[in-house]
Amino acid sequence: MHIRPSQCLLVVAFAMTLSTASNQPAAESIGQARATAQAPVEYSSAKSSSTRPFSDVVRVGNMLYLAGKLGTDGSGKLASGGIAGETRQTLENIKTVLESNGSSLDHVVKCTVMLADMKEWAEMNSVYTTFFKKDRMPARSAFGTSGLALNARVEIECIAVVK
Repeated sequence: MHIRPSQCLLVVAFAMTLSTASNQPAAESIGQARATAQAPVEYSSAKSSSTRPFSDVVRVGNMLYLAGKLGTDGSGKLASGGIAGETRQTLENIKTVLESNGSSLDHVVKCTVMLADMKEWAEMNSVYTTFFKKDRMPARSAFGTSGLALNARVEIECIAVVK
């Protein structure tokens, strides 16, 4: 195997970042990075998305990467109640996927929120914040979009740790 100098720098920089963040020696952080890189990848699709070109959730090691969720009910229709109703249903859908994969909302580390209209930010946020503990809010990014599937008002994706 041939390793280029730029790859060495990347590994060392990554290990130093892990070491600094976790107060562990760099060698131990490199071992953790190797373990994560070698972790099996598991792909899972819900019945409703089995015909769509993406996995519902992907597990790598102890991390779950959820595809974006909409506020749809069991029949595939958007929840009523505008942005508040859709946000509530979206987070309930996320909660269900997390729990069926050995995690929970308490273990979400990052969310990305996509809004059809940024003017609905405050109303979405008032529902969103009720799903997470105040001292365990995940990191979050949000942006407006020119359109979401099913003409939804909100779509949320997240990354979580398995308990």
